[in-house]
Amino acid sequence: MSAVVEKLSQHVQGTASSFKGKLVNLKDQIVKNRVSYLFLAPFAIIFMVFTVIPVIVSMGLSFTYFNILETPKFIGWQNYVRLFLSDDVFLKSVKNTFLLAAITGPIGYFASLMFAWFINELPPKIRAFMVLIFYAPSISGNVYMIWQVMFSSDAYGYVNSTLMKLGFITEPIIWLQDPRYIMPVIMIVVLWMSLGTGFLSFVAGLQGIDRAQYEAGIVDGIKNRWQELWYITLPNMKPMLMFGAVMSITSSFAVSDVTIALAGLPSVDYAAHTVVNHLIDYGTLRFEMGYASAIATVLFLTMIFCNKVVQNLLKKVGR
Repeated sequence: MSAVVEKLSQHVQGTASSFKGKLVNLKDQIVKNRVSYLFLAPFAIIFMVFTVIPVIVSMGLSFTYFNILETPKFIGWQNYVRLFLSDDVFLKSVKNTFLLAAITGPIGYFASLMFAWFINELPPKIRAFMVLIFYAPSISGNVYMIWQVMFSSDAYGYVNSTLMKLGFITEPIIWLQDPRYIMPVIMIVVLWMSLGTGFLSFVAGLQGIDRAQYEAGIVDGIKNRWQELWYITLPNMKPMLMFGAVMSITSSFAVSDVTIALAGLPSVDYAAHTVVNHLIDYGTLRFEMGYASAIATVLFLTMIFCNKVVQNLLKKVGR
């Protein structure tokens, strides 16, 4: 028994000594690179105050009943039980969100990559113009509102007018009020706006690849442009691919403004109701902040899980 206690004591002392040594090394590193840490400090402080702390507070509030007017009351897992077992609208919003993310996320991601690859082959002046054309929808505020005119439910809407002139339909389709058509329209708009920051990062990544690598690839047996893309271009763009994937996942799971503007809140039969719409409903309209925090926590953890899956898939690029 005494031998076990002695070994345990030695292990604790060794752990404490190792931890103390790491603290000393950390202190030395901070002192040595104090100028770098000084420049990093403003961003680190802003990131902590506006991102890390709100996420932690939200997770804590998800275990409470909090309506802003009263002090938060701890209720344990009740919000999560209600979320998954009693809230049918939330379950429908989860289905809609995953459907949107599963279609618009991968398609938008690969479309951004392919367009960036094609545009990179153009002359510099034409390339700059095309980048602006493709990127413009994602930086123009509320530009998706033009789709209300495109899919207007009367005969003067561009889509209805065109289809009626061509003889495909005899009367206008109520695109944004019919549950059968709302989600496909939303997907089209989201895909149209998906060429954003990820697209720019792909263009920048392609511009930064040393052309000598392509010449070396020809010597090593690269026979066509697709092999060149897989074995040279994509491996050199892994940081940009990762960044683009994170942005694509985040944007596809966070769709809300488009659905609210085009289909309303709530949409007809909740056909375009997303998790973020549900969060806005309970957080800013009903002021059930504890329940809204539970919704936000579930969405946050889902996005982290999807990001980890994508990261593991991108590690296989070029193998």
